[in-house]
Amino acid sequence: MKHHANILIVDADQALGQALEQMLSSRGHTVKRTCFGQAALDILASETPELMILDLQLPDVDGWQVLEQAGALGDACPVVVSTALELPEHAVTAILDGPGDYLRKPASAEELSVVVQRTLETSRLRKEVACLRNQKSERFGQPSIIASSREMRQVLEMVEKVAGSDASTVFIQGESGTGKELVARAIHYQSARAEQPFMAINCAAVPQTLLESELMGHEKGAFTDAKNLKKGLFELADGGTVFLDEIGDMDPAMQAKLLRVLEERTFRRVGGTRDITVDVRILSATNRDLRKAMEDKSFRPDLYYRIGVIPIQLPPLRERRDDILPLAEFFISQFNREFHKNVQGISRMAQKILLEYAWPGNIRELRNVIERSIILECEDQLLVENLPRELVAQSVGDNIGPLNFQLPAEGVNIEDIERELIRQSLEMAKGNQTQAAKLLHLGIDAFRYRMKKFDFM
Repeated sequence: MKHHANILIVDADQALGQALEQMLSSRGHTVKRTCFGQAALDILASETPELMILDLQLPDVDGWQVLEQAGALGDACPVVVSTALELPEHAVTAILDGPGDYLRKPASAEELSVVVQRTLETSRLRKEVACLRNQKSERFGQPSIIASSREMRQVLEMVEKVAGSDASTVFIQGESGTGKELVARAIHYQSARAEQPFMAINCAAVPQTLLESELMGHEKGAFTDAKNLKKGLFELADGGTVFLDEIGDMDPAMQAKLLRVLEERTFRRVGGTRDITVDVRILSATNRDLRKAMEDKSFRPDLYYRIGVIPIQLPPLRERRDDILPLAEFFISQFNREFHKNVQGISRMAQKILLEYAWPGNIRELRNVIERSIILECEDQLLVENLPRELVAQSVGDNIGPLNFQLPAEGVNIEDIERELIRQSLEMAKGNQTQAAKLLHLGIDAFRYRMKKFDFM
């Protein structure tokens, strides 16, 4: 579908300008036309056309002045220079390297129209790419990482320092689900490499026999299925970043080849004879204890010390509890948009349970719990009954208070225990009988029977 644009024509040739205006207007574009450079400068001072067609030979001001004014607007106002002047090669190159185009007169209105459409399409694609890059930068920049806790604020300070440095290797360590790839992307998109590729691979998910080909590529005919030349991640990410997740699962033979890449910044494709030099920052991550892996000879010490020059340790969610509720609220907002829900918050009892749960799966588990809860939620708040039973059961079990003891030798009155459980469940549910019954895995009728029995009604 063709894009209808606001176009400014600046050309001393009234006949050509008028013909071009009529043609572009007939194709749905909004066109302004002037023969004078000063009028063009006045227009550019108050508005930004989506395209300008400019003749450098104008009767009043120098056309280069108009071109400079448009250049100050950047990609927002691409310029098609159409002139009879013989331009030096460097000037033509500068025009073609920018968002605009160059056409030597004499040129027909039809020729200009084709160049205009091509320039508009190129400009649109440039803007889309810029928008996507901004979205990635915003998504993976520091603001997207929840850091209310002191522990995570320290991590973000390290991320900022590393991103702005020339460090070629960074080692990110943490339990599964703590957000290692998110931190890796934050380092990339806050660095001078942000405009270049970010390539990620999970070393545990790729068969070790194929990992070398994935990272370094292969030549045609290097092995049975190598029907074509393939560039690997290191080559594709030249100038950017490669993220090696679960590097602890890489076999020793591949570790030796990776070490050479890190030390020499060169490698050979599988089956190749030519050294390829690349400039990449290599971020690696693992949830394994690599010191133990070195002891049992499954990880090379020289590689460990090479990748571990700058270590970043991500704390598990249970050690950064100040981040649990902000993370939960972030995921609620995200899934509200995705599932067209309008959950506005978390009930106090649900907050208590979220804060007391151990989160063995870390942020990934929290995200999954909130996603499930939002899908099932019909109220304006996330309630205890929307949380998985294991979360609620652990919270009740961990906070059972006076009943958390071994059976004494003299025995105990079982009704005292039952009465205490009814009291605690009502307290946790803020008097909501249905919610309290669910905490004890009782039907509502059975729960109300016990309430009457122990004078809670």
